[in-house]
Amino acid sequence: MHADEVDTDVELVRRLVRAQFPEWSDLDLEPVPSSGTVNALYRLGPSMVVRLPRTDWARGAFDRQARWLPVISRSVSVQVPAPIAKGEPGFGYPYEWGVHSWVPGDQVVAGSLTDEAPLAQSIASLLAELREVDTAGAPAQRRGDLRERWVDPVRKALAALGADVDTNAAEAVWEEALAAPGWIGPARWVHGDVMPANLLQTGGRLSAVIDWEAAGIGDPAVDLMVAWNTFSAAGRKVLRESLELDDATWARGRGWALCTGLVALPYYRETNPELAANARFRIGQVLAG
Repeated sequence: MHADEVDTDVELVRRLVRAQFPEWSDLDLEPVPSSGTVNALYRLGPSMVVRLPRTDWARGAFDRQARWLPVISRSVSVQVPAPIAKGEPGFGYPYEWGVHSWVPGDQVVAGSLTDEAPLAQSIASLLAELREVDTAGAPAQRRGDLRERWVDPVRKALAALGADVDTNAAEAVWEEALAAPGWIGPARWVHGDVMPANLLQTGGRLSAVIDWEAAGIGDPAVDLMVAWNTFSAAGRKVLRESLELDDATWARGRGWALCTGLVALPYYRETNPELAANARFRIGQVLAG
């Protein structure tokens, strides 16, 4: 997926685990199919997963999560992976890596639920809980500012997509998001990448949220991208009403959904079909309203 991506396989991971955590050497190890773009995943025994960064994007991620995921997990009503152990580079693999708890559940599939209300309500509950997590000493969320970081990438993505999307409609939504008043409240905890691949459900309700690499404090609108990358209009209505959101926050959330979809589609179109399909879904939902 990335020009500088490091290849991993079961044999490499087995050697790393055997050398650094010999107590786990006899556990079953198998790759986990995933559309994730930052880490390669390997199931280790029945209750753990090994996460190996594909590039240096995730440098320092384990330490951040070891510090902050326990704080977050105590404050939210869904399961959150627990960092268990940090591995070091070895056998030609250049990055620190991590072992986390395995979280069970079925991955959410965008637009697949006949009744989106229970999932939308449970996601709204999570986002409300995150707003109440103590922010003392917390890092900034890693996606950056919508206006400062994403204007250039969106412009380039629109040029690259050409006839693939209605660029006039997309530009209008984007300008509306940029023109919306900014967040004036205190920074709040956000996940930073609330999308189907990171959401697990049981019985139609959210049961766990994984992959907290982008988490930190900032404008809570960033997490509203879930309204368009996961739901149709019916689910969006429930989510918005459950959170009692103002127009400006909703517009910024729509902008986050649009820009992440626009930037992801040309980048992952050939290398990550699942992520590219979700990018198309979210762009379509954004332009639908």
